[in-house]
Amino acid sequence: MHWTVVATPVGDLSIAADGAAICRIHFGPCPGSPVRRDDSLLTAAATQLAEYFAGRRTEFELPLASVGGSEFDRAVWAHLATIPYGEMRTYGEVAAAVGDRSAARAVGVACNRNRLPVLLPCHRVVGAGGKLVGFGGGLPRKRLLLELEARVRVESDFGL
Repeated sequence: MHWTVVATPVGDLSIAADGAAICRIHFGPCPGSPVRRDDSLLTAAATQLAEYFAGRRTEFELPLASVGGSEFDRAVWAHLATIPYGEMRTYGEVAAAVGDRSAARAVGVACNRNRLPVLLPCHRVVGAGGKLVGFGGGLPRKRLLLELEARVRVESDFGL
């Protein structure tokens, strides 16, 4: 596995690739293998993340490898990818979408196990009534990500 580190408005993001796909995003410094700068997939990921944080990208075009997790986790992760930029869903709504209306807490656990935050936007999942709860990167980062997307969406909607 190869890693690179990208400075972002929410702090350093460490990105891991296995040669074929992005397999991990970690908030903070690289937790493992040596950092490489000559990996084309890592370069593409770093570029797309920079565009996202600059408000110029609303969708990622990267091969992703969701490693591990239960069947339920993988269903939640697949659903995360369908939540549009700048929109939010509650844990209960995601639970219903993956077939178990009573599994809101399990959705939270699956989001916490998401090894590709930002790319699989678990930050777009909120508590009932829009309450900001639960995020592996911390609630201040979740708030920043949601505010970024809301700002960019409003600017786009109004041609600002």
